Amino acid sequence: MVLRKAIVIVNVGTPDKPDIRPVRKYLTEFLNDKRVIDLSWLTRKILVNLIIIPFRIRKSTALYKKLWTEEGSPLLKYMHSLVDKLKRLAPENTDIYGSMRYGSPSLASVLEKLAADSSTEIIILPLYPQYALSTTGSVTDLVNSLAEKHENFPPYKIIEQFWAHPSFIDAFAGQINKYSPGRFDHIIFSYHGLPLRQVNKVHPGHNSRKCICEEKMPAWGDKCYKAACYGTSRLLAARLQLDNSRISTAFQSRLTKNWLAPFTDETLADLARSGASRVLVVAPSFVADCLETIVEIGEEYKELFIEQGGKELVMVESLNDSTPWAEGILDICNT
Repeated sequence: MVLRKAIVIVNVGTPDKPDIRPVRKYLTEFLNDKRVIDLSWLTRKILVNLIIIPFRIRKSTALYKKLWTEEGSPLLKYMHSLVDKLKRLAPENTDIYGSMRYGSPSLASVLEKLAADSSTEIIILPLYPQYALSTTGSVTDLVNSLAEKHENFPPYKIIEQFWAHPSFIDAFAGQINKYSPGRFDHIIFSYHGLPLRQVNKVHPGHNSRKCICEEKMPAWGDKCYKAACYGTSRLLAARLQLDNSRISTAFQSRLTKNWLAPFTDETLADLARSGASRVLVVAPSFVADCLETIVEIGEEYKELFIEQGGKELVMVESLNDSTPWAEGILDICNT
């Protein structure tokens, strides 16, 4: 019997609306995940439900209002468009599903629909190029728990990372080339930050301020997030033939100083003060534009750079629903 394939792509998620109630619902589900905030159950509940959400809900809602478009959440819009494109490009025996780890359409609901169909092989692609416990690790936990729940759950495979896959590198390099990178004084590859303790859980010693991750290409199976980020920067720089003296790798969205460094905002400020006028920012840990790219980089970091003396900061649009990325997904899932 020839199995059908079901490709399930998964992104992090989004509130249904940019209003306090749906934002609270989304953040409650997201931040109570033990993989996202890896503290004891009681500490996490107190921190999230009694401190973080009550004190940040209005600010978070305001950010989502700023992000929202007439078509709704950009993350969800690109998910629907990408799924439609994948359906047109995929072979006849392949079904395509889009899902979110938190919020709707939920990964759990998609997998529940597929659970009874033993004639289907499920390929799950978390849309996080570099493995992290708080992203891909959380998806893996959910999938494995649902598989254990159903006695005849279909065979499945989870693609844990794809930062070094040629199709991903080619698709992102194509996006960067649209912005004529040669005309900029400096290029920053900016990745979502992680607490040092989370990186250390996967690869002890690799969370240090200076380690081999910054100098040596990791092995394909290496799950060190820091190593994968530096590896992604090296591959993109090589693909684009960029001068290493004009590129930097940095980490954004930090909550404390005990997160991966160097920090993107501090790197931008240093560049501006040192005389760099034009900077291009690439965010290769995000395959779809969202709060962290559109608002954090495109607005907040741009304002910071100019305040510190810079003249122009441009953010490279992510892969979103581009055809090279849709083709790349099918290639990654079939590798």
